[in-house]
Amino acid sequence: MSKNVIDCRGMACPGPVLETKKALEEGLQQEMLIIVDNAAARENVSRFVKNAECSVEVEEKEGCYHLSIARAAGETRPTAAETANGSCDCEAPDGIVYFITTNTLGQGSPDLGEVLMKSLMVTLAEQKPPRALCLLNTGVFLALEDSPVIGQLKKLSAGTEILVCGTCLDYYKVKEKVAVGVVSNMYEINSRLTGPGKVITVG
Repeated sequence: MSKNVIDCRGMACPGPVLETKKALEEGLQQEMLIIVDNAAARENVSRFVKNAECSVEVEEKEGCYHLSIARAAGETRPTAAETANGSCDCEAPDGIVYFITTNTLGQGSPDLGEVLMKSLMVTLAEQKPPRALCLLNTGVFLALEDSPVIGQLKKLSAGTEILVCGTCLDYYKVKEKVAVGVVSNMYEINSRLTGPGKVITVG
């Protein structure tokens, strides 16, 4: 059986996910092959298609990743609304989403800001967990192995989705130090910010 091939090599985040989403919405009648050139894109596309109730097989070839995607027998194609949150399932649950763009809280003394951020994370870990934490820019430092709040974030991760911006991690060259959460992309993060529930911006 022939494959619909979509070459996403060289595309910046979240390009590969958006191309995959477009192909699924247009109707996947046969096996589709997505080609990406980095591990972050491989993980982002794999997670997206699994949430869309499709199967995916990954093969590494000549430094690139070939993702063979197929829909389960009897599955109908998802609509644009159904794939808006990267899923073909029911609407995401209500809850608070924290959009965190810094590793310290407030303006002024960085040392005080670090203390306040830790206090916030301790408080979140002891209260009803938020639906998601979206970490961007220096906010990604909170998810690193040497973060002063890594213990609180690991506790939160039991009931809270933690999305860590992959582009930000690459910019600061700290991706290998991530100790909690999922290395994510702007499409996925934006879907949480525009989904149901309240968004609180910290930064």
